[in-house]
Amino acid sequence: MKQMHYKRPVGGADDLPRQILGKLLVCLGIGALLSGCTSLGPTTIVADRFDYSAAIADSWKQQALLNIVKLRYLDLPVFVDVASVVSGYSLQTGVSMNGTLSTERAVQGNFLAAGVQGVYTDRPTITYAPATGQKFLRGLLEPIDPRNIFFMLQSGYAADFLLGMTVESLNGVRNRSTAAGMMREADPDFLRAITLLREVQATGAVGMRVEEDKAKGSTAVLLFRRDDIPADVVEKVAEIRRLLRMPAGPQKFTLRYSPARGADDELTVNSRSMLQIMQAFSSYIDVPEEHVADHSALPAVAQSAAETQQGLVRIHSGKTKPANAYAAVHYRDYWFWIEQGDLRTKRALNAVMLFFTMADTGVQEALPLITIPAQ
Repeated sequence: MKQMHYKRPVGGADDLPRQILGKLLVCLGIGALLSGCTSLGPTTIVADRFDYSAAIADSWKQQALLNIVKLRYLDLPVFVDVASVVSGYSLQTGVSMNGTLSTERAVQGNFLAAGVQGVYTDRPTITYAPATGQKFLRGLLEPIDPRNIFFMLQSGYAADFLLGMTVESLNGVRNRSTAAGMMREADPDFLRAITLLREVQATGAVGMRVEEDKAKGSTAVLLFRRDDIPADVVEKVAEIRRLLRMPAGPQKFTLRYSPARGADDELTVNSRSMLQIMQAFSSYIDVPEEHVADHSALPAVAQSAAETQQGLVRIHSGKTKPANAYAAVHYRDYWFWIEQGDLRTKRALNAVMLFFTMADTGVQEALPLITIPAQ
């Protein structure tokens, strides 16, 4: 509240009304200016939309990383989704004014008091929904549809990176695994095959389409193209067939989910579930030595030469919080983080979050339509 006092001087009585009127107009102008700023709705969209979006994305990365770390310690992963964000704003303004204009002989003199008041209120309401129930468990435990994996290959994901994360085996040739709490190295043939697949993928010699079958439904088909393929690519395709135990004759193979080798015209894919993908990711954590010594975390697996050459994802650990990390979480008195410059590990974490969307693990509910007035 701003108080303005005016005491009449000895002379100049005729100027008093004009001076008081001038101060009154100033106060009215301030009140009008404040009242013109009460439309808050449009001005909050730009700030809130991007701020909330960034905050939710950061918390999602941290939640995914924390659950990956917890799996290495055989701890239970917990997922909490942000169901809704509702922001309510209000701005109240007011102007008060009073005064006294005395006669020339009055003792108290002239008096003018004016006040300007503004109250701004921001009340965001954020609703959290723990991911539980049968639908969540099915999305977490059921293997990813092989078609979705190969569609991601078509969208540009590198074959060695994506297949190394999402499959346990191709035609029975096994990948690195953490099944049943035990860590097993990948078959050399598997690592060589996915490396060659990436090289062939870059040439456009491998494609995939979905063929409609009215009796059996949609069937995903992997194609090895033959037209206009350079000789060196033909040799790589032949080596891929040999490594993955695929016959040399067929040019297309139907994708099937199976842990074992299928028919000659099939490529069997033992795809992982979301839980298996996260467990495989957790095997690349630099677990503190004291946690390995007291058997509170699973031990590390020695990396093969082929894995080292490909470049592995890595989650660091330490007592001190990193200064500039892509994502960092605190667990069991240690910090676990992904470095900002580690593009491969950043891409792996983003893929894990994308797989969650593909696996449909979220809780889908019909949320009520809420209208919040901006006053």
